[in-house]
Amino acid sequence: MKYLRPLTGATVLTLALAFGTGLTTAQEKKGGGPKAKSWDEVADAAVGYLKTTQAEDGSWSKPTHVGITGVVLQGLFKSGKVTATDPMAAKGLKFVEGFVNAKDGSLAGEGDAVRHKFYMTATNLQAFKASGDKKYDPTVAAAAAYFKKGQVGADDAKPQTDVNFGGFGYGPGARGDISNTHFALDALVAAGTPKDDVAFKKAVVFVSRMQNLKGEFNDQPWADKINDGSFIYVAGTGDAARPGYGSMTYAGLKCLALCGVSKDDPRHKKAMEWIAKNYSVDINPGRQEGAGGQGYYYYLVSMARCFTTLGLDEVTDANGKVHDWRAEITRALANRQKRDGSWSSDFPVWMESDPNLDVGYALIALSYTKPKAK
Repeated sequence: MKYLRPLTGATVLTLALAFGTGLTTAQEKKGGGPKAKSWDEVADAAVGYLKTTQAEDGSWSKPTHVGITGVVLQGLFKSGKVTATDPMAAKGLKFVEGFVNAKDGSLAGEGDAVRHKFYMTATNLQAFKASGDKKYDPTVAAAAAYFKKGQVGADDAKPQTDVNFGGFGYGPGARGDISNTHFALDALVAAGTPKDDVAFKKAVVFVSRMQNLKGEFNDQPWADKINDGSFIYVAGTGDAARPGYGSMTYAGLKCLALCGVSKDDPRHKKAMEWIAKNYSVDINPGRQEGAGGQGYYYYLVSMARCFTTLGLDEVTDANGKVHDWRAEITRALANRQKRDGSWSSDFPVWMESDPNLDVGYALIALSYTKPKAK
């Protein structure tokens, strides 16, 4: 990279892992060391772990957050290792079916106390869709309609000048953020929503305002403070600089693509410039010093989905080095996988200290890195 940063604790750990187990070293090439794990071995071990942690009611980590089950199911189905007829998957789907709200179309349960309705609905919609079972099609369609009704500005209650216009938050009309917005747009795409739908036209207004890039698409007072093309989580208030970071930048760039923004657009180019300078499969770049491991598994999913959406097989960093991102993500996950097939972050933020969530994220990321059949 052109800009070097001090090594953080997470980076030191990453380097130790990289030169420890999993990678094919010179010694291994001569036949003197452990063989690097294949994609199938990593994925199979992860599935094996999930078989041991599923609750009797079909859920995973329900006491922590019922949405984790949807993440796990996505990983199982998208990886191609499990089908809807598998007993484990069938139990999981049955559990998620209990959160279908026939009144509004959401997939987060009923009652005023339900939290994170958009996040859960997006996660569960994709789980149903990834199962491949057509019986869920009406449920998926109803959930997509629920999203469109709850988008900020959908009912014209907020003008386009409102910073949250076009975004999605944790529930209908809530403050928008890039995380929920990219989940919602992924869900709408999975549901078969047309690319020219008004939801995407409104979403691109919000997404553009979450980028550190001053111009015709971002009128926020902080937009030119950093101006590096990165994306932030939420706008907030005031004009102080708002540094972006990896997971949100990949999510934001992917959203731009889903909304029809071309690769020739300055928003796309500037985001790719930031990615080239900060490319990493070892940390979530841009986080505070010593916190590069925060949201790491979520980050890998964001990266993999973004590059897949953009149709990129390789990425060139700011130093001109070409990266096979699929192989690198697979290798990074192989290096970190525990003997029982799980992963677990040392950073408890965003629930990533929960192995079931991390395994779900890892399987989703792996679904985009599977080697192509020769």
